[in-house]
Amino acid sequence: SRGLGDVYKRQDERSAIVEIRAGTGGDEAALFAADLFRMYQRYADLRGWKTEIISASENDLGGYKEIVASFTGEGVFARLKYESGVHRVQRVPETEAGGRIHTSAATVAVLPEAEDVDVDIRSEDIRIDTMRASGAGGQHVNRTDSAVRIVHIPTGITVVSAEKSQHQNRRLAMKVLRSRIYEQEMERRSDERAEARKSQVGSGDRSQRIRTYNFPQGRVSDHRINLTLHKLPEIISGDGLDEMVEALISHHQAEQLAAFENDTTT
Repeated sequence: SRGLGDVYKRQDERSAIVEIRAGTGGDEAALFAADLFRMYQRYADLRGWKTEIISASENDLGGYKEIVASFTGEGVFARLKYESGVHRVQRVPETEAGGRIHTSAATVAVLPEAEDVDVDIRSEDIRIDTMRASGAGGQHVNRTDSAVRIVHIPTGITVVSAEKSQHQNRRLAMKVLRSRIYEQEMERRSDERAEARKSQVGSGDRSQRIRTYNFPQGRVSDHRINLTLHKLPEIISGDGLDEMVEALISHHQAEQLAAFENDTTT
């Protein structure tokens, strides 16, 4: 377990790939996904991290059906890893004439960025296709015809990057592919250490609803630690997200300490 703990510690120091996808709720869910991305982008700006969009699929209203981005900097994964899971929003959509509150959701997956030494990707194990990008009216998708799709044949993992030049797309797609293969390997290893995994907050269970953003009441509730902050505008703008992140880190550290003390007394 000490070896796995060291791996997690090294992970924390890394940059991260963040994948946000609209869930239930149609256009409103896509708009919420865009809100979440802007929240993380602003948070990254405040911490001096670099944000780079890898791929994005927009809807006609400026929302994101899916967006994948790289956040580069020191200790990015340590602070963003608790964001993995289902985020729920309760608000009155702009398209709602009757003023009724709708509930929508988006999923967030945060992967530690893999290094070359972590993942050995053999050239014969990947297929690289270049293609013309297409999408529903999004500026991101239509400004290039040099999209790159990489398929990792042994795992079936497929990554598409359609943002910039073909050369950049290949680099970014490989970055995501490495991170997904690395996460898959880490999940396999961590499944073998299931009891250790249970003590982790935000271990990546995508089916778990982790947070609710209630706009009419101006509150954000994190269900894992039963914390509600009446600071929704500050949090969704990214400026106030640190208070939530710090609370999750403190809770996780307290759980780790309690587990350690329990191990030493038994």
